[in-house]
Amino acid sequence: MAEKKEELLEAIAPLKRGLVASEADRERIDKLASQLERLNPTKQPLASPNLNGQWELLYTTSESILGTSKPAFLRPSGPIYQIIDANTLTARNKETAPLFNQVSAELIPVSKSKVKVQFKEFKILGLIPVKAPESAVGDLDITFLDTDDSANGSLLRISRGNKSNLFILRMQNPNVKP
Repeated sequence: MAEKKEELLEAIAPLKRGLVASEADRERIDKLASQLERLNPTKQPLASPNLNGQWELLYTTSESILGTSKPAFLRPSGPIYQIIDANTLTARNKETAPLFNQVSAELIPVSKSKVKVQFKEFKILGLIPVKAPESAVGDLDITFLDTDDSANGSLLRISRGNKSNLFILRMQNPNVKP
């Protein structure tokens, strides 16, 4: 499994979180992710302590997160993080440069790996709170959650959203919680 993880990480490294991925790149990444998903060592991701913490987004197919419809200078250029607390069933997504936008959400379990995501509040520029409408919902299925960080000091997570989006995230130093 370590080789498959390394192959996936090497394939996504030059793709700027997916922003510069070609259709062929997207197909290759999806295939590599699917191979890892079949080897998922965590059968109940929502019950795993490895889920809790700050995850860095390495790759996504979500055009809204990538900001493909925005001018380049308004797209996220710094790291994007997702902080999950499975004990309180909450999540927070944080962009860094240039806009520092954030969104907080409630997670409602629908299976051992899938949650309904009810967005609660957006923070524009990280400061200006805007209540999310009731219609701001999604689903997220955790299809791979690492159990072994011995190879490179990080855990890998793969998730798929209700809009067929793929998310690949990494938690550095998983024993140090934010």
